[in-house]
Order: sequence, then C-alpha cells, then structure tokens
Amino acid sequence: MMRKTVLITGASSGIGEATAKYFLDKGWNVAATMRSPQKAGDWTKAKNIICPYLDVTNPDTIESALDETLAAFGQIDVLVNNAGYALMGPLEGVTPEQLEHQFQTNFFGLVSTIQKSLPILRRQGGGTIINVASIGGRLAFPLVSSYHATKWAVEGLSESLRYELRRFGIRVKIIEPGGIKTNFINHGIVWASHPVYTDMVSQVKNFNEKINDSLAAPEGVAKTIYRAACDRSARLRYSPYGEAFLLLHAILPDKLWRSLVENVMLRTTK
Repeated sequence: MMRKTVLITGASSGIGEATAKYFLDKGWNVAATMRSPQKAGDWTKAKNIICPYLDVTNPDTIESALDETLAAFGQIDVLVNNAGYALMGPLEGVTPEQLEHQFQTNFFGLVSTIQKSLPILRRQGGGTIINVASIGGRLAFPLVSSYHATKWAVEGLSESLRYELRRFGIRVKIIEPGGIKTNFINHGIVWASHPVYTDMVSQVKNFNEKINDSLAAPEGVAKTIYRAACDRSARLRYSPYGEAFLLLHAILPDKLWRSLVENVMLRTTK
C-alpha cells in the first residue's frame, strides 16, 4: 500500500511538531515545513520526512515547498494549516502593521497555502485540508481581539469552503484546540501595549503564566488531527480539550458567561 503524504505548516514546535511526529509514527510521508529548517531537531532526520522552508507570508516559499514535497513523495494527501501566532493586548494599542502581520500569518497565509494546494488536490482526485483554528474561533477572551478576529475568519472560510470543494472529493476539517501546554505562551505571543490598559495586561499575563503548566500536552491535538485526516465523513469540527468551554459558552446566559470570564481572568479589575 502506498504511503500517504501530509504537509504541515509551522512544524518546528508545539502542535505542528507533535503532529509531524505522530504522522511519522503512523507510517506517513511527512513534509514538516518551517521557517527555520536549519534549526530543526534530530527527529527530522528520520526516514520519510523532509523539512521544506515555508513562510506562509511569502507565496514563493509556499510554491517551492509544495514542489519539493511532490518531488520527494509524488503526492499530497493532507494539508495541515497550523502556522500562526497570537497578537494580544488592547486593540487601542495595536498598530496597523501589527494587525496586518497577524492577518497575513494566521489568515491570508492560510488562504494562499490552500489556493496553491488546490490544483494538486483536484488533479489527484481528492484529499483533505485541515485548518488549525482554536476554541478562540467561536468564543472570545479579554485582550485577544486581534487573534480572535483571525481565527473567526478561519472558521467562516472553512465552513463555506467545504461546499465548494465537496464535488472534487476534497474534505475540509477545522481543529479547535483548547489551551495547550507548548512554548506558545512564552514565544508565540506578541503583546501590543497602551498605558491605559497596563493593569489589565498584567492580569492576563499572570493568568496565562499560572495556567500554562496545567494545560494538556500537544500530542492530544496531534492525535485529533490524525483522526480528522483519516475521517472520510463530512464532519467539520474537532475540539480537543475545548469541548467543555464551547459547551459552557453555548448553554450559559451571556451575562453569566461574561461574569465567569472576568472573575477568572480579571479578578482585580474594577
């Protein structure tokens, strides 16, 4: 049986790295793309894995990574759009350049990767596109408005796209992780600032640091991504470690949900 091939963006750490390793363990060919392949760990030296350079904000690198993957493995069965980061802080302190880069990375880069992959998937007669969003694509928390905006965009795009691509045998899946213990909090967040919101920023930063060690490991998300990749049904959403939050958000009155979020994250805010 021919090995299947997955291409993953943002595979140098966190969910992307865990996903690449999991697919590799399952016997797949893996294109673990990243912006700094020269810094890849020893795990990338395994058989049946390549590490193409890919920066989702640079369309030329997307094309070259796709070409390199096809040259190495002959096909791409699954595309996992994982690359991203969080711009946090008060919207009043976010510069146009910061917001543009947030969207270029989390949304427009994802769009470009999909657009450049679709001719390949159609030519092959099908495949699966998996977009890593977040529970933050369906609910929101303080000081995360810029990041939430990109993930809500990914949700809407994905839900619509599945109708367009069904006729070609291409499935679209959304992964909505809850909080995951990675280096995301320490290295995957860019903070915008504004003097009026200093106390609130401090509270949210403290909250993030306190909960990080208690969060689930990314391997659970990797397993969910693999399950979505193998799921030939029309199921759209998978929410590893996020189901409880989404359920509470759905069933609680807005006033109670808002009070819960504020009491947990902004306890000293007036």
